[in-house]
Amino acid sequence: MADPILNVILSIIIGTLAAIIYSLRVLILMERRMARMDDNLASMAKRILEEEDQILASVKKKK
Repeated sequence: MADPILNVILSIIIGTLAAIIYSLRVLILMERRMARMDDNLASMAKRILEEEDQILASVKKKK
Protein backbone atom coordinates (compact mmCIF):
# COMPACT_ATOMS: atom_id res chain seq x y z
CA MET A 1 0.00 0.00 0.00
CA ALA A 2 1.19 3.52 -0.82
CA ASP A 3 2.49 5.83 1.82
CA PRO A 4 -0.15 8.45 2.90
CA ILE A 5 2.40 11.26 2.54
CA LEU A 6 2.98 10.19 -1.06
CA ASN A 7 -0.77 10.41 -1.72
CA VAL A 8 -0.85 13.94 -0.30
CA ILE A 9 2.13 15.03 -2.40
CA LEU A 10 0.61 13.57 -5.57
CA SER A 11 -2.71 15.27 -4.82
CA ILE A 12 -0.95 18.62 -4.42
CA ILE A 13 0.92 18.15 -7.70
CA ILE A 14 -2.25 17.19 -9.58
CA GLY A 15 -4.14 20.13 -8.07
CA THR A 16 -1.36 22.52 -9.10
CA LEU A 17 -1.36 21.18 -12.65
CA ALA A 18 -5.14 21.53 -12.83
CA ALA A 19 -4.88 25.14 -11.67
CA ILE A 20 -2.24 25.88 -14.33
CA ILE A 21 -4.38 24.35 -17.07
CA TYR A 22 -7.42 26.33 -15.96
CA SER A 23 -5.37 29.55 -15.92
CA LEU A 24 -4.13 28.89 -19.44
CA ARG A 25 -7.73 28.31 -20.56
CA VAL A 26 -8.78 31.65 -19.09
CA LEU A 27 -5.84 33.40 -20.75
CA ILE A 28 -6.74 31.92 -24.13
CA LEU A 29 -10.35 33.06 -23.78
CA MET A 30 -9.22 36.57 -22.83
CA GLU A 31 -6.84 36.69 -25.80
CA ARG A 32 -9.63 35.70 -28.17
CA ARG A 33 -11.87 38.40 -26.71
CA MET A 34 -9.12 41.00 -27.16
CA ALA A 35 -8.60 39.89 -30.76
CA ARG A 36 -12.33 40.34 -31.46
CA MET A 37 -12.22 43.80 -29.90
CA ASP A 38 -9.20 44.69 -32.05
CA ASP A 39 -11.01 43.51 -35.19
CA ASN A 40 -14.08 45.57 -34.28
CA LEU A 41 -11.95 48.67 -33.71
CA ALA A 42 -10.22 48.18 -37.06
CA SER A 43 -13.53 47.86 -38.89
CA MET A 44 -14.91 50.95 -37.15
CA ALA A 45 -11.81 52.95 -38.11
CA LYS A 46 -12.13 51.77 -41.70
CA ARG A 47 -15.79 52.81 -41.78
CA ILE A 48 -14.92 56.26 -40.36
CA LEU A 49 -12.19 56.75 -42.98
CA GLU A 50 -14.61 55.81 -45.77
CA GLU A 51 -17.19 58.29 -44.48
CA GLU A 52 -14.51 60.96 -44.18
CA ASP A 53 -13.45 60.37 -47.79
CA GLN A 54 -17.08 60.73 -48.90
CA ILE A 55 -17.43 64.01 -46.99
CA LEU A 56 -14.18 65.37 -48.45
CA ALA A 57 -15.30 64.38 -51.96
CA SER A 58 -18.66 66.12 -51.52
CA VAL A 59 -16.92 69.27 -50.20
CA LYS A 60 -14.58 69.32 -53.21
CA LYS A 61 -17.56 69.01 -55.59
CA LYS A 62 -19.25 72.04 -54.02
CA LYS A 63 -16.19 74.25 -54.59
